[in-house]
Amino acid sequence: MYQIAQLNWTDTYETIVVGVGAADSIDEGLDTLFGGRVKALIQSGDLSTKTGEVTILPTFTGETARVLFVGLGQRNDMTTENVRNWFGKVSKLIKSRGLKDVAVALDTFTDGAARIFTEAYEMATYAHPTYKSAPKEAVEEPTITLLGDVDQTDIDAGAAYGKGVNVARTLTMMPANILTAETLADYAVELAKRHDFKYRILEKEEMEGLGMGALLAVNQGSTIPPKLIVLEYRGAEEAPIAVVGKGVTFDTGGYSIKPKDGIVGMKGDMGGAATVLGLFETLGLTRPKRNVIGIIGATDNMISGDAFKPDDVITAMNGKTIEVLNTDAEGRLVLADAVTFAKTYEPKAIIDVATLTGGVLVALGTDVTGCLTNDDTLYRSLEEASRETNELVWQMPYFDVFIDKVRKSEVADLNNSPGRFGHMIFGGAFVGEFVGDTPWLHLDIAGTSERAAANDLGPKGPTGVMVRTLARMIESWER
Repeated sequence: MYQIAQLNWTDTYETIVVGVGAADSIDEGLDTLFGGRVKALIQSGDLSTKTGEVTILPTFTGETARVLFVGLGQRNDMTTENVRNWFGKVSKLIKSRGLKDVAVALDTFTDGAARIFTEAYEMATYAHPTYKSAPKEAVEEPTITLLGDVDQTDIDAGAAYGKGVNVARTLTMMPANILTAETLADYAVELAKRHDFKYRILEKEEMEGLGMGALLAVNQGSTIPPKLIVLEYRGAEEAPIAVVGKGVTFDTGGYSIKPKDGIVGMKGDMGGAATVLGLFETLGLTRPKRNVIGIIGATDNMISGDAFKPDDVITAMNGKTIEVLNTDAEGRLVLADAVTFAKTYEPKAIIDVATLTGGVLVALGTDVTGCLTNDDTLYRSLEEASRETNELVWQMPYFDVFIDKVRKSEVADLNNSPGRFGHMIFGGAFVGEFVGDTPWLHLDIAGTSERAAANDLGPKGPTGVMVRTLARMIESWER
């Protein structure tokens, strides 16, 4: 699909994508395609150089059918994120117009444009799966020629980041009667075999033997057995980074049942698990020199005569007892045992990812992922990676006053829901009780895992958030 060539304006393409700025900076070869009229087109307003504006013009020579101009705006508009969004807009146009032979003049944009383009193309042209009776017509992928001194590694890396995001989007979009804990585990095994990862699927009996009473409590009301999914990517001889995902495939809230409006969309409560699997898709394609363990606690949270109840006291894998005050605060229970299991690998860091609380939406809205950490250096690594991907993060306070409230119970070591005010922090602080001294990041993606409207980099719905940021963080790891 992607190929490389040197820029030669006399070569023939169906469409060439070009960045256009000031009229006096127009390449002579490009100008020749338009009979020397590009400057006049800019001055007349028929060709816009405004930031991100796209103009499609037929050429006058017949060598290349058309040129798709992207306005570069002012010098300080040429940020990585702007270029990524411009390329996303261009990619959508390529797809919607059915263009088949497209060249991109990378040197007219910015350094590293090849990687940015392939990442944007994969994300922007993605369409969510549907289950309509009329099948979609197969769409032929275009041939995209990247013009310039391009490294194949950069092309592949950008595409790998986009493909990882799309894996997470697809899984999050799947309905809960199709994507169960069992089928999530099946997908993880297929992914592991495709990329030659080690894998392990722990069944209910094994979890019982390990004393995973927190995860198993959430599963009590279900007819579908839980799974603990483990993937191992080995790229170096070193302690691994453990990435743990919440895989609640549908959340009714249990006996603390969600209202009718709040329960719709709860198929997406496995967004953290989807991020982990999307990350492993990217790792399998980029093969960084790191070791990464992926762990997913997978179950649904259902209501039945066997379901766990408010006031129950359960025992987690590490032996701590938990007073259940809210069965809709189930994700932190799943993570408690998954994080404890992660510690058996003696990781140098643990990162958990979860659609954990509505509180993060109240605090940070839908564009920023909330974070808790016990290690500021680890957080700075995340923050630096997030700036490169433009997946915004914000560190929330992790004070003793929050921890003390999680530990407050007359009948158990911990309680799973200290109250409404500050409950995003309570959710993360609860998970922190199972981390110990291991450097740790908690990422609450309840606000960022879905978007209400399409943008230049994809459709509305699941976003695959944090796949690219975690991949970049792991790729540049220096600890």
